[in-house]
Amino acid sequence: MRMIFGLVLLVGIALAGGAVYLAKGQIGQYKSAIARAEAAKQKIIPMQTVIVASRALKYGEKLAAEDVRSVEFPVNALPEGYYAEMTSLFPETTDEPRVILRPIEKDELILSVKVTKPGEDAGLTSRLAPGMRAFAINVDVSSGVSGFLRPGDRVDVYWTGRVGGNGSRTEVTKLIEASVALIAVDQRSGDVEGAQIARTVTVAVDPVQVAALAQAQSTGQLSLSLVGVGDDVEVASNIEVNQQDLLGIVEAAPAPEAVAEKVCTIRTRRGAEVVNLPIPCTN
Repeated sequence: MRMIFGLVLLVGIALAGGAVYLAKGQIGQYKSAIARAEAAKQKIIPMQTVIVASRALKYGEKLAAEDVRSVEFPVNALPEGYYAEMTSLFPETTDEPRVILRPIEKDELILSVKVTKPGEDAGLTSRLAPGMRAFAINVDVSSGVSGFLRPGDRVDVYWTGRVGGNGSRTEVTKLIEASVALIAVDQRSGDVEGAQIARTVTVAVDPVQVAALAQAQSTGQLSLSLVGVGDDVEVASNIEVNQQDLLGIVEAAPAPEAVAEKVCTIRTRRGAEVVNLPIPCTN
C-alpha cells in the first residue's frame, strides 16, 4: 500500500514538473511573440491617402474624376503640393475643370504645380512666377543646341558681337544670363517628342533681364548652352572670350617714340643778314 502511494506521489511530482516546464516554455514563446510584435510595430511606416493619376496625362488635357484614384503613400516621402482628398482636387463650389500643365505618368502623384486652378488656362501666363516675364529668343540649329531643347530645361545665354571704337572693334563672346528657365519651344509649352529644330524659344526672366536680352539680340547673336539636370554650380558672370584670347595673340607693345635732340640757337646779325648760330643749351 505504501509502495503504491509512493509511486503515485512520484508520478504526480513528475507530472507537476513537466507541467511547470511546459508552462515556462509557453510563457517564453509568448514573451518572444510580444517582442516581435512590438518590433514590427516600430517598423510600420505611417501612411497618408493621396490622389494619383490612373492613366498617363498629357499637357493641355482636362483633368476628370475618372483620371485619378486614391492610394496610400508614406508620410515621410510626401512632396509639397499633393492632394489628399477628391474634394480638394475637384471643389464642389465650381464645375470648372483643371488643365494639365506638365506630363503626368500613370500612378504618379497629382501635384499643384502640374495642374491649373479650376477654370484657369494652361497658357504661358500660368507658368510664370510672380514678377517674371516671358521673352522669345531667335535660335537656329547651331544656337538652339541642335533641337534638343525642351520646356522645363535651363540654359545659359551667350552674346556674340563687336565691341570697341575708333577703328579697333573686336569680336567678343560673353555670358550674359546663366541658368535661365525655358517655358516654351516654338509654340509648344508642353512635352516635345524627338529632336526638333526650333525657330524661337521662350524664357522666363525678370524685366531687367528682358531689357538686357532685347538689347543683346538687336546688337549681336545669341547662343544657348544647355544646363544639365541637377547642375547647381554657380557660373561666373564675367565669362568673356575675344579673338585674341581664343587664338593666343599677344599685341606687340608700341615702339617708343624717338626723342628729338634739343638744339639751342642765338639770333645775330651779319650786316644786312640775320642768322641763327647754334650754342650749348644751358638747361
